[in-house]
Amino acid sequence: MFANYLIGLREGLEASLVVCILIAYLVKTDRRDALKPIWIGIAVAITLALAFGCALEFGSQELTFEAQEALGGSLSIVAVGLVTWMVFWMRRTARHLKSDLHGKLDAALQMGTGALVATAFLAVGREGLETALFVWASVRASSDGTEGPLIGVLLGIATAVLLGYLFYRGAVRINLSKFFTWTGGMLVVVAAGVLAYGFHDLQEADWVPGLTNKAFDISGTIPPDSWYGTLLKGVLNFQPDPTVLQVTVWALYLVPTLALFLAPVGFASGKGKVKPADEHGEHGSQPSKSTKSADSADSSNATKSS
Repeated sequence: MFANYLIGLREGLEASLVVCILIAYLVKTDRRDALKPIWIGIAVAITLALAFGCALEFGSQELTFEAQEALGGSLSIVAVGLVTWMVFWMRRTARHLKSDLHGKLDAALQMGTGALVATAFLAVGREGLETALFVWASVRASSDGTEGPLIGVLLGIATAVLLGYLFYRGAVRINLSKFFTWTGGMLVVVAAGVLAYGFHDLQEADWVPGLTNKAFDISGTIPPDSWYGTLLKGVLNFQPDPTVLQVTVWALYLVPTLALFLAPVGFASGKGKVKPADEHGEHGSQPSKSTKSADSADSSNATKSS
């Protein structure tokens, strides 16, 4: 339940911040007439995300068992890819998100109502579709036959909406850089479990071999129906009898992804390195004393000559 709460909180807060930035900018620039198109775009985006989630949940029920497992496994892998891209994208662009949205909003204001609706729809819709897909995959992976995972997601989204409102009203201050770093790291751990479960689905669908090749089986030590087994499954998507492929995929994804995510910003792309012109510090950008003296002497000579 905690993992699903985290997903709802993280994804919901991103969407809430986008909405807050759009609304606050229009209010601050005295363009309240543009609020209605923005809210229409947001409503359409939320409706589309809910419809997408319902289509995933109810549409898959009409399929055969093998088809359900194949669809679930494939979409779980896609969801992990999207959420991984999202956490890295937010880590790079969180500082510039506000200015980027302001620029897009300025352009939309000049183009008219349709552009405003489209701007709000695209800004919120992407978050909504990603959230619907990843929530569906995560709930499916951590489901224990109860409504706990879904309740966790809804509580997370509700918390995100409340924080977004308080953030807009200025009643709370959030260190977004630390927030997205910590939640992003935890989300990578959750995604690793979803990815491993996705490959297990593909094994059950007979798309990938190795279903009977177990890495270990500690069901006797950690029964799946025990409270601690349920807790581990809900938080980490832990399975007491995973296949060798599941463990391999989990480790190959989690270790390098988490290490790269927690590395300094720009580590992979070389950003943040010292430029050659700056390697000498102040001496590289300021003239030396001898140079200043020579310049002074030249200026003095020139004055005397004149």
